Amino acid sequence: MTFAAIVLAGGRAVRMDGADKASVEYAGRSLLEHAIGALRDAHEVVVVGDPVPTTRPVTFCREEPRFGGPVAALLTGYDALARRPATVGVLAVDMPRVTPSTFRRLHEAADGRDGAFLTDAEGRRQLAGVLAADRLDGVRPDPGAQHGMSMRALLAGLDLALLAPAGAEGRDVDTWADLRDL
Repeated sequence: MTFAAIVLAGGRAVRMDGADKASVEYAGRSLLEHAIGALRDAHEVVVVGDPVPTTRPVTFCREEPRFGGPVAALLTGYDALARRPATVGVLAVDMPRVTPSTFRRLHEAADGRDGAFLTDAEGRRQLAGVLAADRLDGVRPDPGAQHGMSMRALLAGLDLALLAPAGAEGRDVDTWADLRDL
């Protein structure tokens, strides 16, 4: 099975005063380095966001127009993959507690289904998951409809497993207080 992944790192970070989340540090590493580390098993990683130095080779790209939301970013990243995978991972850059083990568990949970996504402690779906590439192709909207579309709307017709977090892996960093509280 081939596994490629897309890191969503191009948002506005309004609740963090517009900070570049990819460059924000947590536990001595940038949030982007945490995300890339969580995707160690992926044969290819595309980061949808502005280019910054990384320890692992990745491809950087941006959705057009910028700030099109998670669906536009996911599909832009998917189109930038050099090779079509069997499964596509998606990870928001602001989830530093996600690990390679998380993605292995997501792949297990997705077996026989269209995909699987991690939840937070309250059971809400997070932007950390895996999708069968052919199923993503099947729900892809017209290019004009991608900008501003919610991930919930894109994935509404798919059979997705929801995976409860182990520890704090389902927590994201939306505010400076979230970062402090990790």
